[in-house]
Amino acid sequence: MIFNSYPYLFLFLPIALIGFQLLRGAPYRVAIGWLVAMSFLYYAWWRPADLWVIGASCGFNFLVGRQLSGNAAEARKQGILVLGVVANLALLAWFKYAGLFDKTFEALTGEGLNIPDIILPLGISFFTFQQIAYLVDARRGETKEYHFTDYLLFVSFFPQLIAGPIVHHKEMLPQFERGRGRGLNSLDFSIGVTIIALGLFKKVVIADYLARSTGPIFDLAADAQSRAPTMGEAWAGALGYTLQIYFDFSGYSDIAIGSARLFGIRLPLNFASPYKATSIVEFWRRWHMTLSRFLRDYLYISLGGNRKGPARRYVNLMLTMLLGGLWHGAGWTFILWGGLHGLYLCINHGWHTLRRKFSLRQIPKPLALGLTLLAVVFAWVPFRSGNYEFAANGSTTAALETAGQMFRSMLGLNGFTFWPPDTAIVTAKTRAVRPVIAGLLVVLLLPNTQQVMRRYVPAIGLPKPSSGCRRHWWQWRPTLPWLGFTLAILYAVGREFDQVSEFIYFQF
Repeated sequence: MIFNSYPYLFLFLPIALIGFQLLRGAPYRVAIGWLVAMSFLYYAWWRPADLWVIGASCGFNFLVGRQLSGNAAEARKQGILVLGVVANLALLAWFKYAGLFDKTFEALTGEGLNIPDIILPLGISFFTFQQIAYLVDARRGETKEYHFTDYLLFVSFFPQLIAGPIVHHKEMLPQFERGRGRGLNSLDFSIGVTIIALGLFKKVVIADYLARSTGPIFDLAADAQSRAPTMGEAWAGALGYTLQIYFDFSGYSDIAIGSARLFGIRLPLNFASPYKATSIVEFWRRWHMTLSRFLRDYLYISLGGNRKGPARRYVNLMLTMLLGGLWHGAGWTFILWGGLHGLYLCINHGWHTLRRKFSLRQIPKPLALGLTLLAVVFAWVPFRSGNYEFAANGSTTAALETAGQMFRSMLGLNGFTFWPPDTAIVTAKTRAVRPVIAGLLVVLLLPNTQQVMRRYVPAIGLPKPSSGCRRHWWQWRPTLPWLGFTLAILYAVGREFDQVSEFIYFQF
């Protein structure tokens, strides 16, 4: 049951809302219990057999957290923390990386380990990281003993369960304890529906259209029996996917935030116009912000951060991003994607050091933005090619070969032909080029959802505007014109609902 589907929008979500409203006068725990039950039902809709995974994970981590926040000796607490973190990582590693290890071992030795095919439980990467953060903070004395139903809702709350944001206990559990979500509010409902509509438009109308235009180009690069993409096709494919994943993830983030807001609950901001960044450091402050926060607070800083000298800092940056790439998927192309971003971050920090040391001038913002976006586009190529991992007779190199073919075409190593004279890959040049140009203009020039909804603070992490803050004409208000605009968006979405697809981040 994906967000962009009839069952979610017209069955599950209304039932969850109506039940929550009917329980408004019931004891607080009953209302919270209803949301927990609906969240587990949402999870079971995908694959009921995986319910034990999230259930056992929640129970185990809740008990470990209780021990860590109790009065046990410090040495014992440290041992409990290590046990808890290792158990979480072992569960994640078995489900997510056993297949990669088996195929890689077979490629190196010629003989596999006969590990059975494992179906990845949905959302395991997200709820595992959430709970590791909870355990570490419990060890630091930064948590308190929460009720088990609150903890279950913190982990399983359905708007963020499958693909984030990676919520933090300090953001969510106090909201549940205060009963912030009790009963429906007309303003929250209006805000939530508008944000959901914007997210659906990004996903269904824009991202899925771009996927249909760019997918065949990557398929061409993956087909060893076919010709290589031309230079123009390769760039159209790379730029098209850069925009596809932008609108796909931005759309998902909007629907998650909007769905939670219907219940009066704010999720953390996870996406803030990352392609407007003028450096890779800034890009990671805008893209998948809750993952960046986790990697910084619980991995990079734990490795020593920048406290042990420049050389160690660069090593820590590279390790953090390599593991961040591996978190995204069990494939060498995801590791390559993480390694590229690690290299970019090292170059970025090295440039800042040189600029301060030699009093060099800042790079002009338009040039900095262009260089940053170009680097991001190149890194998305192996990320997208990860779809072909193990595709060619179990070969672990299929995805890497696809990425290599795309890179060669983009750099002109397969020739400088921009478009072939006749092609079945792109029926018309405009089908690939015009959406890319239009998408870039939207991404770089128009306000994002948070800016449109800014006055009503749609997400955690956005400062509330001051009373004297200027209101722009394009900012949302609960008015009839905006209602008409929202209905028009939903009409456009409805026309494309026969071709919906999963969100990219659902696979992680």
